[in-house]
Amino acid sequence: MIKGIFTALRELLRTRYYRSSIRQLPPLNEPQLGYMRSADALVHPTALVSPEAELGSGVVIGPFAVVEGQTRIGAGSQIGSHCVIKRFTSMGTRNRVSEHAVLGGEPQDLGFAGEESYLVIGNENVIREGVTIHRATGPGEATVVGSRNYLMCDVHIAHNCEIGDRVGIVNDTGLAGHIRVENDAFISGQVGIVERCRIGRKAMVGGLSKVTQDVPPFCTANGIPAVLIGLNLRGLESAGIQGVQIRNLEEAYQLLSAHRPVPEESLEKMAHLHDPLVDELIAFIRSSTRGFCRVRRRIEQRTTGAEDD
Repeated sequence: MIKGIFTALRELLRTRYYRSSIRQLPPLNEPQLGYMRSADALVHPTALVSPEAELGSGVVIGPFAVVEGQTRIGAGSQIGSHCVIKRFTSMGTRNRVSEHAVLGGEPQDLGFAGEESYLVIGNENVIREGVTIHRATGPGEATVVGSRNYLMCDVHIAHNCEIGDRVGIVNDTGLAGHIRVENDAFISGQVGIVERCRIGRKAMVGGLSKVTQDVPPFCTANGIPAVLIGLNLRGLESAGIQGVQIRNLEEAYQLLSAHRPVPEESLEKMAHLHDPLVDELIAFIRSSTRGFCRVRRRIEQRTTGAEDD
């Protein structure tokens, strides 16, 4: 009997499972399991999709996925098997969500009282296996993920975070609530970032770091706690930033490392460089409420000249 059940299930998956090229398959005409199906979407018969969910053209919903009501999934998006898309979640077009991701869960916040809040996701994001992203705390508030981001396996993004565009976050990294990550930033694996920190544009955070203060744009932070170890030269060069602008940023970075906290005199010297990237760095520092990661100082090794006996 058990063998017969497995045989039947295998045949079901073989005949009804979607292909990667959804345009080659006909639309699903008949609703399955009592749920409404969009004529333009392809939904596996084991998936549970609320009739209140809005599915765009070409959406693919994999086996055993759950899509709750009051959700919107944009055209061309793919939802992998066993994913859960919770209510009040909306995403744009051509997103790819891998297996066991949970999007739009209630925030892990003692101040949350069940109010209606949202998770808003942009276009063309890659959200890999086991990623969790929570909706916001506060009536009408939203957790926001921009477009063309790459969130790797088991990343967690907590309530009220704002993730920009083209951000990379590597496996097992956790972002606490109210964190802002600006465009083109890169956060390595197994990083922990405390609440209300900011990660600046084109900044990089090294693996296994503990970030307790803001990471300025164009800089690299690493360690426990994270400290600034220099400019993110690889990220800057890949963006076509070079020559005079790199030298100006290096000079500004030296002024940052000279004093802590940074005196207004140093910021004025930075402003005299008349470089838009340096001006962005200055604005970030002036708007910081948590302070920014201190600059690591190189420790000179001194020798006594004594000889071993």
